[in-house]
Amino acid sequence: MLKHALTLYHHLPAPARDLAASLRGWYLRAWRYGPETERLVEEALERDFWSPSQWKSYQENRLAYILHRAATRVPYYRAYWQERRRRGDKTSWEYLENWPILEKEPLRQNPKAFVADDCNTRFMFADHTGGTTGTPLTIYLRRPTIRLWYALFEARLRRWNGVSRHENWAILGGQQVIPPWVQKPPYWVWNAPMNQLYLSANHISPQTAPAYVDALCRHNITHMIVYTSSATFLARQILDLGLTPPKELRVVLTNAEPLFPWQRQTLEQAFNCPVRETYGMGEVVAGASEDSKGKVRLWHEVGHLEVLQDDSINAVEPGEAGRLICTGLLNEDMPLIRYAVGDRCRLGTHAIDDADPVRLPIVQSIEGRTSDLLVTQDGRRVFGVNPVFYGLPIREAQIIQESLDRFVVRYVPADGFSSKAAESIKERLTARVGQAEILLEPVSQIPRGPNGKFRAVICKVPSHELNQVR
Repeated sequence: MLKHALTLYHHLPAPARDLAASLRGWYLRAWRYGPETERLVEEALERDFWSPSQWKSYQENRLAYILHRAATRVPYYRAYWQERRRRGDKTSWEYLENWPILEKEPLRQNPKAFVADDCNTRFMFADHTGGTTGTPLTIYLRRPTIRLWYALFEARLRRWNGVSRHENWAILGGQQVIPPWVQKPPYWVWNAPMNQLYLSANHISPQTAPAYVDALCRHNITHMIVYTSSATFLARQILDLGLTPPKELRVVLTNAEPLFPWQRQTLEQAFNCPVRETYGMGEVVAGASEDSKGKVRLWHEVGHLEVLQDDSINAVEPGEAGRLICTGLLNEDMPLIRYAVGDRCRLGTHAIDDADPVRLPIVQSIEGRTSDLLVTQDGRRVFGVNPVFYGLPIREAQIIQESLDRFVVRYVPADGFSSKAAESIKERLTARVGQAEILLEPVSQIPRGPNGKFRAVICKVPSHELNQVR
């Protein structure tokens, strides 16, 4: 159904695509925002100045509620604790350290088992995320949870930077909003209900960059929310071509990928405005954003974080990096307890002084979530390829680009994988990269790196070939 809908959408004329995007925007706005939104935003901004003792009390109370609800109302966890009790284990579920580490595979296999039994998934929003390792996941949320999440988003991304969702903004993300065969503007759609210009990340090239800049100017865009690598590639074209950035643009907010110093420098030079880094994931178990002083602050309402040693369940020493384990506090209807998000993190300390009254804790660095990009024969850079695997019976997957016209897709099949699913992978990848040789390689496990993770996308095209198609 979704495949046919996307095919139909891609064959619409540009004005009709704008209409379709606006209809989708109306639907999303109804889920994300309501009459309570402004109150939630103001409450979030007030919490920025809570003391450590206030935050400690808040998290302890919320964590106690989440653990009790998970153990008694969530099928997966209830069965887990019943089995421990059957074996004579009387360990209390009230203490977080007594819970197991949750990996992605059980969540991928049966997401509804993590939904509380007093909820009906038919009336919940089903969000899909590829995750750090490219493993498709489905997350269910009720409307109040979504509205609180986006109120935090409004407060600590937009309001911290002097912008608002009521202003025109642009997003450079992974949705395939423009058919891959399109060779002239527009390379974007306008979502009127959300004041959103959705730019295609897969059509950026030296030839198309002027059109992108023109669209940002004509729509009076004040802020952009971008995939880091996509925006950096666009910024590089702007600098190389000597294009003038939009005058109304006040901030660029990066997400989905780490922001490296060289990328920040390129983005700030090209767009002539501050660049702020953000962190989060579709599972809604952690959130963070960079303030005006360059400090990345944790959103304490979203999750309780542990940083554990890579090879044990012991916590790292303060200031050391380790694997990030999150217990979600926001989504009480699909609580994820001690969830291994697949990233490594180094936490800082509270900054409490007269010059910096914000008490939200600092993240020194987030490691991981780094992936390569794919390059097409006509010079386009392709980002956000996780949707290639959405809805298919696979456990994990990896795309390796061997040359400009040759791709290898490694995948671990799950029950129900068929030749039809294999053809879907080829069709979806072809829609993004154009005609090329695509080889499918079923494996028992994707090879891991030293940190236990694998890169979802690897580009092996030599640099001299990349320069020829730049």
